[in-house]
Amino acid sequence: MMLIKLFLFFLLLLALPDMYIHKTYIRRFPQWIRRAYWLPSLFLLSGMLLIFSLHEPRPNSMQRLSHFLLIFLCFAVPKLLYVLAVLFMNFLQFISGKKLYKEYVAAGLGLLSLAYIIYGATEGIQHFQIREVTVSSDELPAGFDGYRIVQLSDIHSGSWTGNGKALQKAVDLINKQQPDIVLFTGDLVNNVATELDEFIPILKQIKGKDGVFSVLGNHDYSLYIKWKTEEAQKANLDSLKSKQAAMGWKLLNNDHVILYHNNDSIALVGVENSGNPPFPDYANLSKALKGTEGMYKILMSHDPTHWHREVLPKTDVQLMLSGHTHEMQFSMFGFSPARFVYPEHNGLYQEGKQSLFVNIGLGHLMFPMRMGAWPEITVITLHKI
Repeated sequence: MMLIKLFLFFLLLLALPDMYIHKTYIRRFPQWIRRAYWLPSLFLLSGMLLIFSLHEPRPNSMQRLSHFLLIFLCFAVPKLLYVLAVLFMNFLQFISGKKLYKEYVAAGLGLLSLAYIIYGATEGIQHFQIREVTVSSDELPAGFDGYRIVQLSDIHSGSWTGNGKALQKAVDLINKQQPDIVLFTGDLVNNVATELDEFIPILKQIKGKDGVFSVLGNHDYSLYIKWKTEEAQKANLDSLKSKQAAMGWKLLNNDHVILYHNNDSIALVGVENSGNPPFPDYANLSKALKGTEGMYKILMSHDPTHWHREVLPKTDVQLMLSGHTHEMQFSMFGFSPARFVYPEHNGLYQEGKQSLFVNIGLGHLMFPMRMGAWPEITVITLHKI
């Protein structure tokens, strides 16, 4: 169903600008030029039908889809922006009565968009940003004042295939922060555990003084692949868990550990993915919290919608860390379409004495680019009020 919706969206994105441009400019040319104009779009449409009909969410197929989407966007987005700019300037020209050289302005905007897409697909995906955040609480034990947490999320290792150099750059940045602890909030792979193999030697280099802890995200369960048997799917998940253990990461599945620092203690809690449909909900928060009563608690939960659904109304968890949204890998002047899908989609949110931080992810999925919503390494410093 998702691929059908995506296909229809891209069909409209391809067809509507072409129809306008053909009607406004191309139809005055000889017939062979009018026909030739449609050839690139027909090739893209044919490719779209082929890619979408053969697609399954395994590494090779995911890479084909990503490469095709990049080519498609490089072709379709500049034309769309050109048409929108011309229509808008037609309106301005009508009300002002002045000649605005609309085609030149629109063409410039289209070329700029093409350059931005290419940048997002080449440098943008590895334009790693260190985000410094302070979370204050009067309930934090004094011994944890100044405690430094590096939060990572949504690595999506299958999208980095063949580009270990970029992930190594990220790992070097992480270790440079000298964190007390590193917390990973899910989606280590796109769909299958074998995606991780190439990067185990790199990711195992990540160090925190108190260790590296992780939880599972929706993609880690491999729900988007048609497995022949439930046993095969379970074997894939078990393999992913064992690979994390081989990297020295400690997976918290509806469980908690007690952290000690300067003669004080807090609880670090981790739950399995808890999302709104169609995303899975395997979390058992009450089980994970059992034994942490009266303590300052940090909860790792991949999907930020868990905060309003269960964490706020039913617990006293002081700080929840999430990922999942990717900020839809696009942000312009602080605006991202992610805000229409997720009330909490990027950064720090607070209600009373409870806080949520949403990390927008280190990796990328499907669309092989990041534009404005740069890949993020978050350094969270706890502060005692």
